[in-house]
Amino acid sequence: MAITQAMCTSFKVELLTGTHDFTNSTGDTFKLALYTSSASLDASTTAYSVTNEASGTGYSAGGGTLTNVTPTSSGTTAFTDFADLTFSSATITARGCLIYNSTDSDKAVAVLDFGGDKTSTNGDFTIQFPTADASNAIIRIA
Repeated sequence: MAITQAMCTSFKVELLTGTHDFTNSTGDTFKLALYTSSASLDASTTAYSVTNEASGTGYSAGGGTLTNVTPTSSGTTAFTDFADLTFSSATITARGCLIYNSTDSDKAVAVLDFGGDKTSTNGDFTIQFPTADASNAIIRIA
């Protein structure tokens, strides 16, 4: 089992069919679910699953709702991003996560690999997203 960071292939196809709406206040709801090192997530992941999802105090199955940063562009790159997400007073261990569209059948967007187990013990477990720009945003189309 492994978590391999990737933009999900199904997401790329779904972008071309207009499945996902990243409009800030009126678009789809995107969530982030945490997974243990036993999870198998990669570019072929098509939807959120509870299999090997992390569990613990301060974390519920399905994860947390993301606040979207309105899509924009810079130069020839379009991008969108999310505000940082914190699971407060959490006791949890996770190896990676899945961003998914909970509005549209829990369709997978992207898999993030933390590079090793990350743990919080009765503290904040924060997913810190990179700067929302053409070089760093979590979702970029160049």
